[in-house]
Amino acid sequence: MTSYREILRLYSQGISQRSIAVSCKCSRNTVAKVIRRAQELNIHWPLSLEQTDAELEKLFFSKEPAQSERRYPDVEYIHKELMRNGVSLKLLWHEYCEKCRQSNEIPLMYSQFCYHYQKFSEKKRASMHIPRKPGEQVEVDWAGKPASIVDRDNGEIIPAYIFVGVLSYSQYTYVEAFLSMKLESWINAHVNMYRFFGGSTRILIPDNLKTGVDRVDWYTPVINKTYHEMAEYYETAVIPARVRKPQDKPHAEGAVRVISTWIIAALRNQKFFTLAELNQEIKAKLDEYNKRPFQKKDGSRFSIFLEEEKPLLISLPAAHFELAEWKQATVQFNYHIAVDKMHYSVPYEYIKQKVDVRLTRNMVEVFYHNNRICSHKRLYGRTGQYSTIENHMPEEHQKYIQWNGERFIEWAERIGPNTVFTVKSILNSHRVEQQGYKACMGLLKLADKHSTERLEAACKRALSYTPRPSLKSVKNILVTGQDKVTDEVAKTHTAEAEHYGFTRGAEYYGIKHMQQV
Repeated sequence: MTSYREILRLYSQGISQRSIAVSCKCSRNTVAKVIRRAQELNIHWPLSLEQTDAELEKLFFSKEPAQSERRYPDVEYIHKELMRNGVSLKLLWHEYCEKCRQSNEIPLMYSQFCYHYQKFSEKKRASMHIPRKPGEQVEVDWAGKPASIVDRDNGEIIPAYIFVGVLSYSQYTYVEAFLSMKLESWINAHVNMYRFFGGSTRILIPDNLKTGVDRVDWYTPVINKTYHEMAEYYETAVIPARVRKPQDKPHAEGAVRVISTWIIAALRNQKFFTLAELNQEIKAKLDEYNKRPFQKKDGSRFSIFLEEEKPLLISLPAAHFELAEWKQATVQFNYHIAVDKMHYSVPYEYIKQKVDVRLTRNMVEVFYHNNRICSHKRLYGRTGQYSTIENHMPEEHQKYIQWNGERFIEWAERIGPNTVFTVKSILNSHRVEQQGYKACMGLLKLADKHSTERLEAACKRALSYTPRPSLKSVKNILVTGQDKVTDEVAKTHTAEAEHYGFTRGAEYYGIKHMQQV
C-alpha cells in the first residue's frame, strides 16, 4: 500500500517530489497525485493518528470500481463440492459456464475462476496452534503401508499391519506390528502401548475405525462397546477425530509418515519369518527414533517424556485389561440364551428380552440395560451344552428338577416302613428310575386324602398280596376300605374265596347249553 502519511510528512518539510518518490518507493506521478488530492481536500500535515494509510486511500480515491458484467462464482458452493469424491475445479468450472449460458451471463475464464477460489480457500486454511498439556492425550492410528513377514513353508508374503501411538505433548511414540487390524489386535495394541508408556492419558484420540467407533457422528459418536470398556478400565475418554480431518490428530499423522520412512522403509531389505522377529527389530528402530534429538528445539522425545510427561500419566491398574467380546442375544422361552452354540440360563423374568452378553476367556456375563443380571463359567468342547442355575427357573420348574428317588424315599420314611418298601418296589420296577416318579408322587399324595395311617395300612395290605404292589392296587385297597379290615377277617375271606371260588357246576353249563339249543 502507498505510504500516504509519509508522502504528506516529507512534503510538509519541503522535500522535492523526486526525493519523496525514492524514499517511499513509489513513482513521481503517484507522489504528485497524492499532493494534488490533499490540496483539493484541504488536508495538511500533521494528521491525526486515526487517519491511517487505508483511511487516506478511501478519502483520496473513493471512486467505486467499475462493476464487471461477468458473473462471479459461488465460492462457498465450490468449496463444499470439492469435498466429494471425483469432483474437480475443472468440472465445477464447466458446470458454472453452463449456468452462465442458460442465464445469458458472461462467465469468467478458467484462470480467473481458479484465482477467486484460491483467494477464498486461503482464508479457510487458517490454522491455529493448540498448546498441549503433558499427560493429556494420546493419538492412535494404523500406518497406511504395512510391513511383511515370510512364511517358512511356502514363501508366502504375509502383511503385518503397523499400529502407531503418539503422546501429543512429548511426541513419544509406540509402534507394534500385528497380523490383522481386527478388534482383538486393536485392543491388545492399546494395552501394550499403555504398558510401554507406564501410564494412560486422560484423552484417547483414534481414527473413525469400525474397531473403535460403531457409528460416526461429530456430536454423538457411538464408541465400540469393547473399546469403551477398555477406556473406562484405564480411566481415559475416547474422542474420535472428525472424518477427513487429519488436523485433529496431527502428531499421529506425522508419526505415521516418519515411521513409514525410518522404520518400515529401513527394514525393506530384511526378511522376517515371525511376527516376534519383526517386532523385535521395530523396537530397536523405535528406541533410536525416540532418542533422536529434535531439530528445532532442545532434547528428544524420550527426554521430554521422562522429565515432563511420564510423572503426569494416570497410573495403570494392577492387572492388564482382559479382552472381552460383546454380543446381543434374546432370552428364549426355556430362559436360556444361545452364545457360540452354548446355552446359558437367565432369570425367567427376562424371557423374550434382548440382553447384552460379555464374553471373556473364562466367564460369560449377561447385562440388561447395563445392569448385570447373571454370570456363568464359559463352556468349551461339545456344542449344545447347557449351563443352568436353579434360581433362574420358575418355582414349579424348580420343584420338578428337585424330585429324585432319594427324595421320594425320604418322604415315604415319614409315613412308614411299608410305604418305603412300596415306593422302592415301584422305582425298581422300571428300567429307568424317572419313569416311576409320577407313580411315587401319586402314591404319596394319597396320604393327603386318606391320612398317613391308612396309606401305611394299605401298603401293608398290598404287600401281603404281592411283593411288587402298584399304585393302582394300593389305591383300590383305600377306595374299598380293605385297609380297615383286620387280618383275621381278611384271612377268613381269603380262605372262603379259595374254597368256593367263582366256579360254576356242570349243571349250569348244561342247562345254558340246552337253552341255546
